Amino acid sequence: MKNKFLNIKGKLLSLEKPVVMGILNVTPDSFFDGGRYTDETTVTSRIEAIISEGGAWIDIGGYSTRPEATDVTPDDEWRRLEPALNILLKKFPGMPVSIDTFRADIAKRAVEDYGVSLINDISGGTIDNKMFETVAGLNVPYVLSHFSRDPIKDQRLTDEMIMYFAEKLRILRLLGVNDVILDPGFGFRKTIEQNYELMRNLNKFSLFFECPLLVGVSRKSMIYSLLDCTANECLNGTTVLHTYSLLNGADILRVHDVKASVEVIRLIDKLKN
Repeated sequence: MKNKFLNIKGKLLSLEKPVVMGILNVTPDSFFDGGRYTDETTVTSRIEAIISEGGAWIDIGGYSTRPEATDVTPDDEWRRLEPALNILLKKFPGMPVSIDTFRADIAKRAVEDYGVSLINDISGGTIDNKMFETVAGLNVPYVLSHFSRDPIKDQRLTDEMIMYFAEKLRILRLLGVNDVILDPGFGFRKTIEQNYELMRNLNKFSLFFECPLLVGVSRKSMIYSLLDCTANECLNGTTVLHTYSLLNGADILRVHDVKASVEVIRLIDKLKN
């Protein structure tokens, strides 16, 4: 049976109903909202919007992972993150916050100095080999994402990913990490066809693993490339895939548009119950 609770600093966060994780990118070059949240006023406004629209979580990132994004040093990443982390700590101390980083030192500093309660690593511990032991030492939940350094050629992608997650989970469990969330990693070095194969097979991850499932498809190219539109124009497509995800096992939606996503969850919950 899937674990429907996360241990957040000694308190249990229920996932018996799906929740929304609102994205806060403090980067100049993220694919959708890069450059929007770069000072105290805009960052505070974004946080307030996420909370007022029903977001259960804020996911803050200082490193853009879109294709061809500029590489930044750990110091530069931290300089982007720290002012927003200060705002979250001082003005919104009760709000659960996750750090979107693949660097163990950044994650450790955010948790220890600013009370961040979850680590969201798009690399699945692949880029920084200290990440798993760091997560274990910090005793916080961890988003384990599927990641490949190269374009994926395997025609049986879903089966390959099940083996990937099984091996990574084995390592994490041996280290004592109990609260793990799975993220199929939509978009990362996957073709449009592969992304939709994953979406069609999403429920397999819930069948094979007891971990909560996070889906991050918000305004991604798998939507706007197929629909021949821009990221700004694909909220409708995002909502359709969120609906499908919720019907096939998603527990957390990582999104730009919090209000629309919360409404989808409410409607699906009504239909199911």
